[in-house]
Amino acid sequence: MRKKKQNQVFVCVLNMRGKPLMPTKPAKAKHLLKKGKAKVVKRCPFTIQLKYATGENKQPIDLGIDPGYKKAGFSARTRKAELMSGEVNLRTDIPKLLKEKAMYRRGRRQRNTEYRPKRFLNRNRQAGWLSPSTEHKINSHLELIKQIKKLLPVTKIRIEIAKFDSQKMQNPEIKGDEYQKGTLYGYEVKEYLLEKFKHKCVYCGKTNIPLKIEDVVPKSRGGTNRISNKVPSCEKCNLKKNNMTAKEFGYPEIQKQCKEPLKASAFMNIMRYELVKRLKLKYKKTKVFTTFGYKTKKWRIDHGLKKSHINDAFAIAKGTSQRRCKPFTVKQNRRNNRAIQMNKKGFKPSIRKKRYKFQPNDIVRFEGKEYISKGMHNKGTRIILEGIGSKSIKNVELITYGKGLQFGYTHT
Repeated sequence: MRKKKQNQVFVCVLNMRGKPLMPTKPAKAKHLLKKGKAKVVKRCPFTIQLKYATGENKQPIDLGIDPGYKKAGFSARTRKAELMSGEVNLRTDIPKLLKEKAMYRRGRRQRNTEYRPKRFLNRNRQAGWLSPSTEHKINSHLELIKQIKKLLPVTKIRIEIAKFDSQKMQNPEIKGDEYQKGTLYGYEVKEYLLEKFKHKCVYCGKTNIPLKIEDVVPKSRGGTNRISNKVPSCEKCNLKKNNMTAKEFGYPEIQKQCKEPLKASAFMNIMRYELVKRLKLKYKKTKVFTTFGYKTKKWRIDHGLKKSHINDAFAIAKGTSQRRCKPFTVKQNRRNNRAIQMNKKGFKPSIRKKRYKFQPNDIVRFEGKEYISKGMHNKGTRIILEGIGSKSIKNVELITYGKGLQFGYTHT
């Protein structure tokens, strides 16, 4: 019985000037390293740089990008083979971190400048302003493409754009002037909710008592301000529920009534042309093409591909019968590169100002073995290594910086 071919792995190659060449097979890369004709410059994706001048014959490479709110797919292929593919797990904690930052900033201003006049109307937004979370996600897609172009001589970028009708997603039968008459048409928020739930607490069922409007899924847990996430509740149940979701509080049927958040569709509507515009401005020598979701779906079905971000990206790149490669799983880590300043009186803050040599998620070598750094302590003299605990930094060597987009393989 013939064995099924496994997904192939390629080694990225750079010339003497650091420019990308066509990737090679691991056996040839091993031969070049053994002969001293190349050196390792990156661990994952494994990349070597040649130490001698060579010809630079390149094949056309199509890079397909399947953008998303939480996950994004990518696939780079030639006429004969897929060279690189994977799925990126994007950060979703930006809004929460911004709320924390605003809280600390307000507290600091109240303590240090108690009598400063309020300045809340002097922050004008420039044309083309995007929310920080949307801006971060667009920049994350741009950074992904930048990292791939550093490793592969990409000639074409193909990206899927989509437009979502958020009202039709909630009501497939909507038409005409119904678009102008939303859920709250003719109502105030509290009046609408009290009438909808018959003036009683949704948890204990009591009536004829003061009711508050509360979130089924708290904002601190990813809830939104949508009317479907609001319910009337008595003060006793509201306090008892605290930071739990309705399901955790023992009322899964109430949480089922909540509609799915539209954050992802709103993001896709905003970024669909913004991302393409920035790509065309940044890579003027690389052709940038757009496609639509229905075309991607048809191409994927016609070629017998299962639904996934990686297969969607392969379909966007117009992949057909090329031999597939082993996909990467890309994780996005915080950089934590904020510098703490001294206060106005010249005193040092209670937390350190200087960044330590090793940061969380860095890959380091200790006594000949590789470990993941979990952080430093004892004024930067010791490091916490995953699995073995605290060690002195004297015999620790940095292998790979662990911030930003981190490529890796999923072990199965």
